[in-house]
Amino acid sequence: MPVALVTGSSRGIGAAIAERFAADGYDVAVNYHTSEDAAEETADAVRAHGQDALVVGADVADPDAAARLVDAAVDDLGGLDHVVNNAGIDQHVYTEELSPDDFDRVMDTNVNSVFNVTKAALGTLRDSDAEPTPSVTNVSSILAYTGAPIEVHYAGSKGAIISITKSHARDFAPDVRVNAVAPGHVETDMTSDRSEAEKREELAEIPMGYYGQPADIAEAVAYLRDARFVTGETLNVNGGELMR
Repeated sequence: MPVALVTGSSRGIGAAIAERFAADGYDVAVNYHTSEDAAEETADAVRAHGQDALVVGADVADPDAAARLVDAAVDDLGGLDHVVNNAGIDQHVYTEELSPDDFDRVMDTNVNSVFNVTKAALGTLRDSDAEPTPSVTNVSSILAYTGAPIEVHYAGSKGAIISITKSHARDFAPDVRVNAVAPGHVETDMTSDRSEAEKREELAEIPMGYYGQPADIAEAVAYLRDARFVTGETLNVNGGELMR
């Protein structure tokens, strides 16, 4: 049975990706940092598709914790064929008010985690007989392209993920494909604090006229997982917002 590891999969986009992999026949290692109950709900959704699920608490910004996460997935589920680096945090703070500690915290969680988990998983991925090939998919953001005035550290972290994706794709080819998906505005817990005025303003910038859903991003990740001739690419999923 093929195995996937999805970091930050206790809720939102990560949970949708975990469930999509399960629907496609994958056992899934579900990772969380603080929300164990939510992670268990994701695991239950995986099991509802008849697949095995493992719940592992780990702060993937810590390289040792990331290595333990990968080891647990391999030991419990019997291998590892695909990794989705989805763990991330956001914070709305103007640069003038942004502390170095908060800047580092976002970078550690959003960027260092991608490096930590991928490095820990690389040997096992190279040993995988996944078809067409094993893969890593990193979750970036539309803000990697547009920037953001009140979350420079978040936007910067998502831009870094795209650069890491390209570098790893070159490093690991042809054994392991590495791609990224860059969501636009998606309805998740991270966007639940938007006011009605902010929502109207955001929707006015999206040609499709509505927010994306976590399942839309999971669909893109599933495509990249199976796309044998695609590596080093970032798939933008934003309802046409970047056409502006």
